[in-house]
Amino acid sequence: MKTLMIQGTTSDAGKSTLVAALCRVFAKRGAKVAPFKPQNMALNSAVTKEGGEIGRAQALQAIAAKVEPQNDFNPILLKPNSDTGAQVIVHGKAISNMEAGAYHNYKQVAMDAVLASHKRLAKQFDLLLVEGAGSPAEINLRENDIANMGYAEAVDCPVIIIADIDKGGVFAHLVGTLALLSESEQARVKGFVINRFRGDISLLQSGLDWLECYTKKPVLGVLPYLHDLALDAEDAVAIDNKVTTATINIAVLLLPHISNHTDFDALRLHPNININYVRHTQAIPPVDLVIIPGSKNVLGDLSFVKNEGWDTQIQRHIRYGGKVLGVCGGMQMLGKSIADPMGVESSLKRVKGLALSDFDTTLSTQKVLTKVTATMQLNNNKTPCSGYEIHAGISEGAALNRPFLTFNSHPKGFVSDGFISDDNALAGTYLHGLFDEPAATSQILKWVKPEAAITPISIAKHREQQLERLATMCEEHLNIQHIISIYEGHNNDR
Repeated sequence: MKTLMIQGTTSDAGKSTLVAALCRVFAKRGAKVAPFKPQNMALNSAVTKEGGEIGRAQALQAIAAKVEPQNDFNPILLKPNSDTGAQVIVHGKAISNMEAGAYHNYKQVAMDAVLASHKRLAKQFDLLLVEGAGSPAEINLRENDIANMGYAEAVDCPVIIIADIDKGGVFAHLVGTLALLSESEQARVKGFVINRFRGDISLLQSGLDWLECYTKKPVLGVLPYLHDLALDAEDAVAIDNKVTTATINIAVLLLPHISNHTDFDALRLHPNININYVRHTQAIPPVDLVIIPGSKNVLGDLSFVKNEGWDTQIQRHIRYGGKVLGVCGGMQMLGKSIADPMGVESSLKRVKGLALSDFDTTLSTQKVLTKVTATMQLNNNKTPCSGYEIHAGISEGAALNRPFLTFNSHPKGFVSDGFISDDNALAGTYLHGLFDEPAATSQILKWVKPEAAITPISIAKHREQQLERLATMCEEHLNIQHIISIYEGHNNDR
């Protein structure tokens, strides 16, 4: 198996997007290609066919490569639950919570897991396109590194470095990154890609010539700034949409540990829906629907909600006829209490919920990870839907006797999920990805505002359009044949 690694000068340089684009380029050329990220730190995750958990970006890259997402595509996933600690997920399964210092000491064990995944993938694919994390020039993290050059050295693969010119200082970023690498690491850097360029390319040419002369490394392409590019985000929340004449207005609470905010991409991209991400110190504006999203630290984020005064604002919103939807951790917050006796997510043992619905939740060490199909029970209609579950909590109480949906089947034996309040003002579900289904979205929007006639978009179709757009851009602006020669000419068959 050939391996090619994309590293970046900074976070958000374009590594995830470039790997996804190249996955599609080579898949369309008939290659059996797979994405790989040795170590990912993100709160957006996806469920694999094995019932494991990987970074959302790797699931997107798998779609680009036209393969089913699997645990080995992201062997180490870190999901932060505080400023200094994270849940550590190895081969799709959570093993423990670790503080940063403890994880640093764990890295050799983590590297073994990374190399085991690499070895298994070598038996299935011809080409592995690898995404680094952050920057290889973070010299304080170089010891026992598994995310960037530590991995590249271990498997002896070539590296391409991408930099974002839109941020400014692109030549300093590239030259400085290269300078901070060891001699052997510098040697495995085979070229540069410059991302998000706007303007006259002729004005950049003298800089490109200087860069190639100074570093003795080729510039493999300059990718233009793609306006309105919208793909599943690895971590950062896209909050730049503003619709001036919206049919439906929605507020999403921007929790400190918000997870799987990609749930709302299909809504955010709709031209007739305005989503307002309500941030720290902001009040919930007048809207039709308030969404409380998932959280990686539900008890801590519930305390945050109360400190912001959003609990009383939600109550006022309901009194004035507004609707509230809780998703996963957001649903748990709507109940009477949340208990975490084993310290799964935080040091808090029990927190009083918003008490808007009659149920209680207890977190356990056994996380539910599964893809499901179900029937949604809204508006006196039975609507087929599908999605995935990622949660450590089990909820019980009278409110759940009027479920949000019933499962067609469930590996844990669950019959139903969530609730709809007796007054039809509140709903909650553990299911992520609901809005990816146009039929389900249509029913939810009808529940929110019966008189609104909105045709939902298909996020799957939209995603495909964006991936094809990316692949076309790369074919036009990258030296694909040179990139092929880089991985074909390198002895990286380990």
